Amino acid sequence: MNINYFFLAASICLFMILFLFKPLEIKEQSFVDVPLFSISSFTMYEFDSKGLITLMNGAKATRYKDRYGVEKIDYTDNSKKYIANMKSNSGIYKNDVVYLDGDILYAREDGLTFETQKATYDKKTSIAMAEGDFVLYRGANIVTGKELKYNNSLDKIQSKNVTVKYQLEKRNK
Repeated sequence: MNINYFFLAASICLFMILFLFKPLEIKEQSFVDVPLFSISSFTMYEFDSKGLITLMNGAKATRYKDRYGVEKIDYTDNSKKYIANMKSNSGIYKNDVVYLDGDILYAREDGLTFETQKATYDKKTSIAMAEGDFVLYRGANIVTGKELKYNNSLDKIQSKNVTVKYQLEKRNK
């Protein structure tokens, strides 16, 4: 075999490799939101000079730099006049605001309760907001509607598309 044919064949093979084969595309990921730690079956207590103001527990929590992500959250706010308790399938606790999602039950110690699927509770202002359909009740009185805004401190409720079933009380003479 002639040496020229050998170099010609080798050159053709190298040009084929150069033009036909493409390098692997390696995707790079940037991790900006890395969890700091994750715990199971926890209880968090928050105290101030008056005593216990917040109690939060859940099945699993993941702590990030700026928030907690919690599964099966049970959050109690004892910082205002009435104790408010919220339970949900999942929640995020960030900057004294609790974002709840899935089968939410909000109950206040005086008997006021509402149920919804998506809600937000701001601890500083004591305002609970339901973003979709809700059912609110106290005793036999039932209110259904959309977009509930409930102020726990002022005991005021705002809503849209409201339907009310109200049980009148008898007066004693």
